[in-house]
Amino acid sequence: MKILMMAHYVTFPSEGGNSRFCYLLNLLKKNKKNDIELLTSDFRHGTKRKHNLSVQDVEELGYKVTFIQEPGYKKNISLKRLYSAKVLARNTRKYLNSLEELPDVIYCAVPSLDIAKEAAIFARKNGIRFIVDIQDLWPEAFRMAINIPIVSDIVFSPMKSIADYIYKSADEIVAVSQTYVNRGLKVNTKANGLCVFLGTDLKQFNKNADNPRNEKYKQFTLAYIGTLGHSYDLRTAIKAVSIAKERGASIKFLIMGDGPLRREFELYAKQEKIDCEFTGKLPYDKMCYRLSRCHIAINPIVEKSAASIINKVGDYAVAGLPVINTQNCNEYVDLIEEYQMGSSCRSGDYTSLSERILYYCNVYKYERQNWQKIIRGATRCGEERFNRKTTYKKIIDIIEKQP
Repeated sequence: MKILMMAHYVTFPSEGGNSRFCYLLNLLKKNKKNDIELLTSDFRHGTKRKHNLSVQDVEELGYKVTFIQEPGYKKNISLKRLYSAKVLARNTRKYLNSLEELPDVIYCAVPSLDIAKEAAIFARKNGIRFIVDIQDLWPEAFRMAINIPIVSDIVFSPMKSIADYIYKSADEIVAVSQTYVNRGLKVNTKANGLCVFLGTDLKQFNKNADNPRNEKYKQFTLAYIGTLGHSYDLRTAIKAVSIAKERGASIKFLIMGDGPLRREFELYAKQEKIDCEFTGKLPYDKMCYRLSRCHIAINPIVEKSAASIINKVGDYAVAGLPVINTQNCNEYVDLIEEYQMGSSCRSGDYTSLSERILYYCNVYKYERQNWQKIIRGATRCGEERFNRKTTYKKIIDIIEKQP
């Protein structure tokens, strides 16, 4: 079977990444009958630089990689990013039209919308089975940053139309949450929908953690991993840690990640005089090592975020950490309750958040039985819902399904 995987945003293993798409390609290449190719941008969104893979790096992947030229941009929300995406789409179209042998199936990440639209048009035109994998909702995610009544509806209407076209064109819809599956199926009644969380490889995570005795840092440590941007309410988290400290708790806040608001968060943590370490973005294996040694984790999402089951919550689960959540996504709130692996509180409420932090400090110190129960819940969630070794088989079955 000839399989073309199209994904705009990919971080390769040699770049310290844990890409869903590289993992899927590794599974697909085990079937020697598969002829697989990854089509992606030559611009790396996370670092705002070009990919810099050596010939050996690419050869070690074991599948063909085609880099499509993209000009690049410096800011996530900017006119230059829109221009960059348009150029990428145009170059993608040229490449697809140059193919001498057509793929049997196209598996395409959404977003970005521009490259996915080209994939949808090409698949429709040539009768190719088309599968979309919804990673995020555009334009819904952008409305969080630019939410002006009526004006936003007008501005984002073209983007919504493109998203609807992509979803309607799909023969199968895969997504990283049921919330996103439902968004796709809202405009496509003929496709099947499958929710498979982003997750990680549990065996590899444990190998990276290199922590067979589950040793923790001496000081009670709260962990955050991910982007330091507008969707993540780290100011409230920092304030909550500050209040907990004033009430006698000895807590370290470990923040692993980078982003446009890093400097602002660093200054605020310094102002609040808390014990806070900003590591910057770590290679995935080093992140696993440090995360596994923390005591609890936090998922501080702003109130109007369109995010659903995101990367960090899978890593928190496989690390077996209790989680304090401020995300309004019912799907994740229900998951926390189902596995009894933490608690949720209102976004922006630093008083409630500080009380939750203090609660887990006390449970860890004085209620070991209850603490172990929470740990078992998180661990079970990681094994059942976020372990790629088992959950991704469902995606492979869909890709390799014969017409």
